[in-house]
Amino acid sequence: MTDTTLFTPFQLGSLSLPNRVIMAPLTRARTPDSVPGKLQQVYYEQRAGAGLIISEATNISPTARGYVYTPGIWTDEQEAGWRQVVEAVHAKGGRIALQLWHVGRVSHEMVQPDGQQPVAPSALRGEGAQCFVEFEDGSAGRHPTSTPRALETDEIPGIVEDYRQAAVRAKRAGFDMLEVHAANAYLLNQFLATGTNQRTDRYGGSIENRARFPLEVIDAVSEVFGADRVGIRLTPFIEIFGLSDDEPDAMAFYLAEQLDQRGLAYIHLNEPNWAGGDTTFPEGFREQMRERFSGGLIYCGHYDAERAQQRLAENTADLIAFGRPFIANPDLPERLRTGAALNEPDQDTFYGGNEQGYIDYPFLDNGYNQTA
Repeated sequence: MTDTTLFTPFQLGSLSLPNRVIMAPLTRARTPDSVPGKLQQVYYEQRAGAGLIISEATNISPTARGYVYTPGIWTDEQEAGWRQVVEAVHAKGGRIALQLWHVGRVSHEMVQPDGQQPVAPSALRGEGAQCFVEFEDGSAGRHPTSTPRALETDEIPGIVEDYRQAAVRAKRAGFDMLEVHAANAYLLNQFLATGTNQRTDRYGGSIENRARFPLEVIDAVSEVFGADRVGIRLTPFIEIFGLSDDEPDAMAFYLAEQLDQRGLAYIHLNEPNWAGGDTTFPEGFREQMRERFSGGLIYCGHYDAERAQQRLAENTADLIAFGRPFIANPDLPERLRTGAALNEPDQDTFYGGNEQGYIDYPFLDNGYNQTA
């Protein structure tokens, strides 16, 4: 490639990045006890060449879970495990953000503490949605989600506090940034969307009300980290897990303006084709996001080097996040820079398991970097 913009430094909030190749958050379901360990240290250390690693989605509390074998950040043990991951990444010169996660209604009583109902903005079950549970015989697999209960108005500040406490632990663990997961039909996205939020209190109805809870979360974690070290992930126009929205562009533009006023470091936008198909953002959407938000704009979704470079060249994006290519190519930035062939990911090992399909993909020199 003659134009190397993708491989030039970028100032993301108050964090200096060596390149614009971002590792997208990737759930891998390899923490059976919800505590990151040696396996995660190696996995993330191997990928420290990214401009920024965004961690796999990490549960902020026991009730935030919808998938077994995913990590958390609500206990001392989890915090200590993440600290070792961060130290391994930093030892290789990398930078890493923690993505904070609450699944809302994409859960089941089998995953919830004491078999309680999952929570959501409204008591609406996600049609076709599945979570990941452990069955009585010890096996694990996908399972239809259950009907949630609607959060009481006075419960919401408690969840905001869960986010804040997660941010406190993330800061103590040494993370460079935080990303608030408000995408992919999980809890904060459920509040943003018209189809999942049928509330009549101050958290429902108008765009301003539907955005209130996610913005309260942003404000809480920004008090801990500083807004210039906080980002948010959004997925306007994506309809998965039974989520639908009549005002995706209006909500995205409102959030962009609100987040710009707060000085947020970045907005991370997942392309509509993430869940399949060939849909894309409406014409002019990216340009209008640029007009409304002065921080970093990250786009993610089936990008290769050429498409990434095009997006940067047209100035609608500042950075590009790669997901599946990073699963199979721990040295992805170098492969993109040199035009080297990419390893193909093994989809059978995406979720669950051990080293296979996780830390055993070869580097360009055909070696396996397992030094954490």
